[in-house]
Amino acid sequence: MQKTTTYCRAILACLAIIAAGCLPMSLIAQVAADTTVYQTVEEAPLFPGCEKLDTTMEAKRNCSSQQLLALIYQNVRYPQEAIEKNIEGTVVLTFIIEKDGLISSPRILKDIGGGCGFEALRVVSQMNEAGIRWTPGRNKGQDVRSNFNLPVRFKIKEAPPFSISAYGDTVYTRFDQALKFKGGDEALAEFLNKRLKYPETYKDSCQVGNIDVQILVRPNGDVRILDITDYNSLGFDFWYEAIDASTATLGQWEPAVYQNRKVPSGFEISLSFSPIAAGCKAIADKYDLATRLINEGSALYGEGKQEEGLAKMSESIALFPDHAGLLLVRGQAYLDMNKLPEACADLSKARSIALVDWYDSILPLICR
Repeated sequence: MQKTTTYCRAILACLAIIAAGCLPMSLIAQVAADTTVYQTVEEAPLFPGCEKLDTTMEAKRNCSSQQLLALIYQNVRYPQEAIEKNIEGTVVLTFIIEKDGLISSPRILKDIGGGCGFEALRVVSQMNEAGIRWTPGRNKGQDVRSNFNLPVRFKIKEAPPFSISAYGDTVYTRFDQALKFKGGDEALAEFLNKRLKYPETYKDSCQVGNIDVQILVRPNGDVRILDITDYNSLGFDFWYEAIDASTATLGQWEPAVYQNRKVPSGFEISLSFSPIAAGCKAIADKYDLATRLINEGSALYGEGKQEEGLAKMSESIALFPDHAGLLLVRGQAYLDMNKLPEACADLSKARSIALVDWYDSILPLICR
């Protein structure tokens, strides 16, 4: 009763100010509006789909919970990072269910890492756009705004030992013996250093950068290109040289083996282009320094020295602010630390440069 009396007095005081011509009418709506968010309600909000059931309220609540979980688990995509790190557990989200059945202010209460929290948040954030309208919570027969906590369980299921590429190729991701270049990693690096050429027409341009080439090695030793990522917008001539060096490894691989048979498997080749012209030595040296700094920063971050690691990463990016590869490393670090504005800036810029779509599902969430 005390709360109601105080509330009414506040409105009467504002009406008196309006009458005196001191307060615009638009503000009275804000004062009068009920902005209370209830943590507990007499009648809990219900996810749609069970309202018309001719049964008990408890049965309706159980049905509502089943419908909600069905929507979540049909749309959640287990983040690859979480799978690779064997991350399992429960993410907890919280959001407000408004009087009109829409949701607002979704956020993560508890995260388990590996992108799981943002994936659950992505699915929940799409409810309004999908036309989903909850039955709002009620107190004393009136619709009210109420808080809702939603646990989302992430558990890794046994996956097939292969995936299908965008071009329809079967690529094994699980094997008893991994794909290996004959002679090992050092032999591969030596081969690529000899084979990779800096484009002749660009020899005086002083362009530097990295290109990653994903290859598929078939059981017979054939090599084909699955994807190419240009982190510095180097252009077609550089792509050609990267592809030429990668496909030249034909016949020099020991294929992957799964269940006693050779299988097609993928491998990522990272190639660095550094100019050899005398006039480009300063920029080549600067690029080497940037590479060393980003590696040192990553190592420090991995050791738990987050701020020191970020400082090294930032030094590296200051030397080459438009290097998408460097931006992706720092952006992921920011994301892991839940520094969302910084992560948004780095990852969005990296996407515009290298056209990578790895973070497309979470960018709308971290860039709000």
